[in-house]
Amino acid sequence: MKRILIIGATSAIAAECARLWAAKGAAFMLAGRNADKLAAVADDLRVRGAAQLHTFQLDADDVSRHAALLAATQQLGDIDIALIAHGVLPDQAACEADPALVVAQFTTNATSQLALLTALATVFEKQQHGALAVITSVAGDRGRPTNYAYGSAKAAVSAFCEGLRARLFKSHVSVTDIRPGFIATPMTAHLQLPAALVAQPADIAPRIVAAIERGTDVVYTPAFWWLILFVVRYLPGFIFKRMKL
Repeated sequence: MKRILIIGATSAIAAECARLWAAKGAAFMLAGRNADKLAAVADDLRVRGAAQLHTFQLDADDVSRHAALLAATQQLGDIDIALIAHGVLPDQAACEADPALVVAQFTTNATSQLALLTALATVFEKQQHGALAVITSVAGDRGRPTNYAYGSAKAAVSAFCEGLRARLFKSHVSVTDIRPGFIATPMTAHLQLPAALVAQPADIAPRIVAAIERGTDVVYTPAFWWLILFVVRYLPGFIFKRMKL
């Protein structure tokens, strides 16, 4: 029985991953801001076969509450998997007009995640086993003019994960950086996205779960985003800055 902590458990991607683990009889600690949505996710997982369910209401931006979450998670015993899945998608134009919005979204999309990763790393080092995973984004691979506020936060988390992965390797702990492309979630519902590139959360969840359980370092999902970002990353700067991406 796997014991799994999910932070941002009400997010569409996290909920779909949790369903796959529940079908295998996993035990969960689910953390999220909205108590009603959290309860609904817990009820769904219970029906799907979860062996044990605990919930913890948490605004991840409140770093002072992270220790209380980890203390509550001790009800599970050792943590086999910790998935960090919370985040917001800011409006780039609004961020350009208001520095406070840039800071606020960075707090949610980067600072809070780095704090959680740091705290969880200590737990996993003591355990000498486990899998840490965090949902970042393909937006972090290169600063594009249409979403560089969001992308820079995700890039910070990816860079942090790379260093953390090397630190935890000797403790037999994996760190998986999950980089989704365009996914049909409430967070992206207002965007005009190319339909051919948009995936459903249920379609990408098996790839994410498999990557975490294998201890894969970085996973692009859907897989074709690896090729897209390979091209984008290596475009020369004098071409890239003239493109509308």
